[in-house]
Amino acid sequence: MTTPEPFGARLRRAMDERGPLGVGIDPHPALLTGWGLGDDAGGLERFSRTVVEALADRVAVLKPQSAFFERFGSRGVAVLERTVADARAAGALVVMDVKRGDIGSTMDAYAAAYLDKGSPLFSDAVTLSPYLGYESLRPALDLAREGGCGVFVLALTSNPEGAEVQRAAAPGGVTVAQAVLNRLAEENAGARPLGSFGAVVGATIGEAGVDLAINGPLLAPGLGAQGATAADLPRVFGGVIRQVLPCTSRGVLRHGPDVTALRAAAEHEVAQVTRFAGSGA
Repeated sequence: MTTPEPFGARLRRAMDERGPLGVGIDPHPALLTGWGLGDDAGGLERFSRTVVEALADRVAVLKPQSAFFERFGSRGVAVLERTVADARAAGALVVMDVKRGDIGSTMDAYAAAYLDKGSPLFSDAVTLSPYLGYESLRPALDLAREGGCGVFVLALTSNPEGAEVQRAAAPGGVTVAQAVLNRLAEENAGARPLGSFGAVVGATIGEAGVDLAINGPLLAPGLGAQGATAADLPRVFGGVIRQVLPCTSRGVLRHGPDVTALRAAAEHEVAQVTRFAGSGA
């Protein structure tokens, strides 16, 4: 049986070849309306197909936000399944943004839903929430390692409310965020060229105040509508900036439904983040 190539290696190659950028597929009602589409499953499908057609063969990562599909029930989830499969077939890595976190058999089921190759929602990586305890995520961590997938665990998120939990002191005196980062560094020990166990660290947070050297990728939401720009990345990430995958959604998607305009917007964002992050140490 062939050992699958780890997600971290695949991500490093995709970022080097296509540029360090992830684009969220976040079909907000306002975006659907702005594209002249109905706020229904039909509009959702046309929106998602257009994004995949425009971007999946040229950006490193597409990041569907599951909630915007789930709100349409089974029809929306069916669209999500096709979106993931089509994006991966076109060459993009897919990070499923679901922020799951639970215990025991429930966490087993979440892991299988997104990281089992037999699942219709199988993705290259998934976002996870560690706030039932880091080890509660073990089923997903183990399945990711076994299958060559990745995870991104919430550490310092882009929303201001996150600080009351993430900046709080954990046992031993470090912050909760630093405790999560330390565990991820352990998961990534010895990995080359990049570990597969990443952290979510918002581009909006300013000075991080933690050690981000986890030998793994740092998913950085917050570009565009949330207020961060590519110029903010060096201040947040410093010497680990080359491990950063900045993400934007509305900053690119608002240029749809024209495929040429979407591609031009993505190319502009890639150029901006490459200027500040692509040649970092």
